[in-house]
This record gives sequence, C-alpha cells and structure tokens, in this order.
Amino acid sequence: MGAVGSRYPEFTNPCAAELKSPAMTAPMHLETRRRIFLICTLATAPRLPLQGQAPELAPHFMISGLDLRYELVASRLVPVSMLPSEIAAQPTTLSSNPVDQVEVELQVTGQNWSSHHAKKLIGGEPGTGLIYEGQRSEGTPLGEHITLIQKSPDSDLEVDSHYLFFNGIPVVRRWVRLINRGKTEFGIEHLSSAMLYSFMDFGDAPLESKTRIIYANNSWMSEGQWHSMTPSQLGFSENGLFNLSAITFGNIGSWSTMEYLPMGMVQNTQLGVTWFWQIEHNGAWHWEISNTRDRSSYLYLGGPDALYSQAWKSLRPGDAYESVPVAIGCLKGGFDDAIAALTAYRRAACLQPHEDNKQCPVIFNDYMNCLLGDPTADKETPLISAAAAAGCEYYVIDAGWYAELKENWWETVGLWQPSKTRWPNGLKEVLEQIRAKGMIPGLWLEIEVAGIKSALSNKPDEWFFCRHGKRVIDNGRYFLDFRNPEVRAYADSVVDRLVTDYGVGYIKLDYNVDALLGTELGSDSAGQGLLAHERAYLDWIDRVHGRYPHLVLENCGSGGGRMDYAMLSHHQLQSSSDQEDYRKYPSIASGTMGAVLPEQLGNWSYPRAGGNPDEASFNMVNAMLGRIILSGDLARLSEDSRREVLDGIRIYKETIRPLIPFAAPFFPIGLPSMADTTSPVAVGIRQSGQAFISVWRLAGQNLVRIPNPGGQRVNLVYPVNLGIAVQTSGAFIEITFPRPYMAALLALSQ
Repeated sequence: MGAVGSRYPEFTNPCAAELKSPAMTAPMHLETRRRIFLICTLATAPRLPLQGQAPELAPHFMISGLDLRYELVASRLVPVSMLPSEIAAQPTTLSSNPVDQVEVELQVTGQNWSSHHAKKLIGGEPGTGLIYEGQRSEGTPLGEHITLIQKSPDSDLEVDSHYLFFNGIPVVRRWVRLINRGKTEFGIEHLSSAMLYSFMDFGDAPLESKTRIIYANNSWMSEGQWHSMTPSQLGFSENGLFNLSAITFGNIGSWSTMEYLPMGMVQNTQLGVTWFWQIEHNGAWHWEISNTRDRSSYLYLGGPDALYSQAWKSLRPGDAYESVPVAIGCLKGGFDDAIAALTAYRRAACLQPHEDNKQCPVIFNDYMNCLLGDPTADKETPLISAAAAAGCEYYVIDAGWYAELKENWWETVGLWQPSKTRWPNGLKEVLEQIRAKGMIPGLWLEIEVAGIKSALSNKPDEWFFCRHGKRVIDNGRYFLDFRNPEVRAYADSVVDRLVTDYGVGYIKLDYNVDALLGTELGSDSAGQGLLAHERAYLDWIDRVHGRYPHLVLENCGSGGGRMDYAMLSHHQLQSSSDQEDYRKYPSIASGTMGAVLPEQLGNWSYPRAGGNPDEASFNMVNAMLGRIILSGDLARLSEDSRREVLDGIRIYKETIRPLIPFAAPFFPIGLPSMADTTSPVAVGIRQSGQAFISVWRLAGQNLVRIPNPGGQRVNLVYPVNLGIAVQTSGAFIEITFPRPYMAALLALSQ
C-alpha cells in the first residue's frame, strides 16, 4: 500500500466503546506504521458534508468496472443490481421485480420482523424502513470512499454504509457503521456488512441450469477444498413462491476457518458473470443465499449476530457499532478471473508493506516430520547446519522449547521461559548458532492461551474468557482476554524479551484451541466479548509491528484454522496446513491459493530420511509457488534426496520467487479434491506473459495433459534428472511421469 501509510499517524480505535466495562480500562489506541488498515482509518475520518446527490435521487456507481444501481421507493434505498460495466451496458433480462430489497439488514430487539423469514436474516426492522438522506464522497490514494447515509424514521439511529472502491479492481470493500444519536438504548440482533440482490435472476433459463454456487471446506489437515454446486444440491429449490430456508455458511468461535473459508462465489452461466466475496473477520461470520418475498435472490454478508453466534449488542446513547468488513466484486468470467481480482484486491487493500512479502525468504521449521515438539540443543545442531547448507534464511524452533523434558509441552504454555533441561547452555547459545550460519532465528508462541499447568493460570479471572461465572477451558488451555490491558502488557513483555534479549526475528503465532461462543465477562453477550477480544488482539499485533517493523509474524491456527484476511492483514504469512502426508498436500497447496496471496502462503516441504528423490522433489514442488517452509530431517537425507532439495531451493530463489509478489494464481485443470487420489493436480501463477505451473501425478495414469490455449513455450524447470518428459501437443502440454507420486514444475513464456 506504499505511500498511503504516512497519512494517518494515529487514531482512536473505533471499537473502543466495546472495551469499556468494570473489568476493562480505558479505550486502546492503534499506532499505524507505514500503512493504513482502511476499514479503521476511513471509518473514523472526519465527517464530510452531504454532497453530490439530493436525497430524492438514487445513487448509481460506475467505478473500476463495477456498475451498482439503486432505486428510491418512498424515500427507501433499494439496491437493484451489481454487474460488470460491460454487462450493465447491454440489455439484460431481470426475471424478478426488485422492490423488497434493503441496502442494510438491521434487526433491533423488540421491533417487528416484516418478512416471513424463518432463520433467514432478512426483513428485520428498522432495516426495512430506513430513509435515504444522501451520500458523502472523498477520494483516497487507492480509489474512492463513498458513504450512503440512512436513518430510521422512528428513532435516532443513523446507518452509514461505507463503500471503498479501488482503482482498476472490480472489488468494493463494504462495512456498516451504526450510530445511536438519541437517548434510548437499542439491542442489535444483526447488522449486515453488505447485501447483494438479483444475481440469480438475470436471464430466462431455469435457476438450476444457470446457477453455480462455489464454496470451500477448510478443516484441519484438509484446507482449501473447493466445491461447485447447483442450488438444489445445497438445499435450495424453486418452489413456485419464495423460500423459507437458505443456503448458509458460517463460523462460530475463534477458529474462523476451521470448517469453511469465509468466502464464496455465485456464477450465472447464462449471463457469464461471477460474483465473489470474502468476509474479513477472525471470528464468527455468516453468509446466506435465498430469495425475498418478491422472489429476488439475495446474498447476506455479515459478522457475529445474536441468532447464529450469540453476539447480541446493546447500543447505548452516543455509541457506535461497526460491522466486520467484507469485500465483494463481480466480473465477466469464471473462477480463475475472480481469484485474480481478489488477488489484486488483497495486495491493494490488505497486504502490509513488509520486506518479507517482497523477498519471500526460505524458512526452516523444526516441527513437521522432524522434532514434533521435542527440541533439544543436541537435536538442533545438525539441523541448523543442514538448513543453512540448503539455503534457508530463517530457522524457527517450534513448540516445546519452553517445556522441561519431563513436562507436557501442550499444558505448560504461558510463561515462555526457555527450558533448562533442553538447553543446558541456554537457548541463546542455539540462537547464536543459527545467526552464525547466516540465518535469522525464530520461535513458536501460542500467546493467546495459558496451559492449565502453567503458573500464568494463577492470574485473576479477569485475564481469561469466562462464561456462566466460570473460566472457559478447552483441551488443557485457558483463553487470555486481550481486552484486558494487563494481558496485553504481559504479551508485550514476552515479545520484547524474545526480540531484544534473544534476538528473535521471526515469531510463529499459533492457536490450537477454539473459544467457541466467547466470553460474557464485561460484555453484553459472549459473542460480543469475543468480537471485542479479536479486535483488541489485532490492535496488539499492530503495536508489536510498530515497535519491531522488521519482525516477521506467521499466522497459524492448527494450520489453516484462522486463514482469514483480518488476520492476514496483520501477519506476513500463513501456515496452510498441519497435513503430515506429503502425498495429500497438493490439493491443499493448490486450493489455498484461492484464499491467500502467494507471497503469504506458507506450504510445508518435509522430505524424510530414507525417502527417495521422487519423494524429495514432490515435497519441494508442494511449496515452490508460495512460501517454502522446509522441515524434515535434512541432516539424514540421502545424497540424491538432498540434491533435489538444494536444486529446488536454488531454482526457487533464482527464477520463481521474484515473480511471486506480482503473480495471480490459476487452476489449469480445475480444482482438486483430497478424496481423489487418482486424478492429477495442477496450479499455476502468472504475470505479464510469464507463468509457472506445478503438476502432480498421484496414483493415476502416467500421462498428464495441461491446456495451453495460448501456445506458450514450455520448459521443465524442476526436477530435471528423474525421467520426467514434457512436450506440447496442439493446445495441450503433455507431461509423462515414469512413476506414481511424482511432481514437476513447468515454466511457460510467450
């Protein structure tokens, strides 16, 4: 985001009101470094006068290839459609009558639901009766920020709908700010971040034949598993009237992506348009697709709410409440085009300006298929030498470095003091070995929890999540509450000690348990307590970056359990998975490319001692189009396997990683499934006529065919000495693998 950062040196946290309670002290402040987190800075910008359009005129946005149309019905703002500009300029058939739409879905406790809705989050009041008052607009360094102003005619609630557009990118960031300007308290049941209508209604083809809904399962060790379904396959069928059920996806708790990725797509194949979105929140979220009473299709995008995540909010006089940010876009094209647009948006709006994401250094981590949480000085020494010889630039000591040899490392997290029995001469000696080999040392932390056998658990209950008067405990851990300034101060002391006293330049921040509903302590509801904690945690992360701008922070949640762009807007890279079988990794390495920027996506490569060169090169290909996180027992590899690792890292540094920070992913043979152990897998990155494609042969046939419609020149980059043959045949690339479970990396150029 470059030049944007210095414009906003300091601002008050817009969520500070949520942090006031008998258990919590004054509001926090966030110090921005060289960037802005646009959701916060622009939401708290000085109020501009209403301008541009009189209230009797409906807004119509034509920005960055997007066409957003609205109507005014009795002073109500009715969203009609969001289309690519080239489609909006053509005659299209809209099969529904768009009158039962609202720009913001808002339900206040004690008010009527005006719609027959069942569990659908539509028809809430006063959302259905909001009066449009006009808009504010201002330019930004990246595009334009427009705010639509609405008010409830029966109360003093003001609803500010924020639209943040980006030059040349068909994506808009959306969020809603609700302000109580009266003297009455209101209970907020739900507040949408964005609403989209009529995407399934264009064209005269039957709904089932023209509509595809795309989503991704994202579970432990099986992240990024995409699916394309018809509406009926997800339980939504044309019933002749309107539906009381919805296609729903969401999350409850602090593992934001342990079941699904917080994103999705809808394709109208008759129109040739794809709508796509991501919800940028590190906790509870919800999206649903159904239709209104007038049979218009709708998409609801939002964060925590009272129904699905017990996040009821009391909005007191003078207070403001902000929904979580979402990104939503549309274009003429398919899945690859949508991912390319999201990739551009993530770089413009979400990625921190940090040298790590420009240089993509190679990381060694001692956990996977290696020390598995049992590090000692004797074990680390040969690994340090082997990692340095392989060309690694960071060396990370993972879990267990703080636990004594006879202690359970899982239940003793919290104090973060080096073990005396694991490091007889001190941990600093081992970290000095890492530096002496030319690498930057890193350590693993799970800073948001305290093990039940840690002395940190003796702190007062105000330090921890509580429900029903008791601490929340999960799998041997308590949850620290980052709304509490004493908790933040303690976490600061840990990081300060590791960075200043130990010289650590990389911290892997893991999170291996789920707080589920949240904490009731000092909060209107458990879900609101969780929301305030999550926002406070991100503020804390930014404070860490403010003190140590060169420190690299890795986001991990048992692998991809918190793989969302709230977290990734504050961390340099993401651990994609804990998957321990390298043969299952291709579907993860490719599928997660749709969710994470290549320069942030950390994929494991863990060749095993005793494995052959096929296995070693397969492992390397798993990681070479993103960020390499190398592991395995490098010191005991065979010479042939070690050569494959060294060749892979050399090629990565010389030819691939310079392209990664600028490239967009694509999926030349479609999206894989981990359940399919036969079909090949392929994923690529491309930019300005240059591309690299990773191809994996699993247990299936030896010949893999990849489309090459542009007739680009093809070169086998890696591995070059294992008998893999590559040739072009018409509009295809043919790769012949002599043995099962082999992989190759191809270079394409014009």
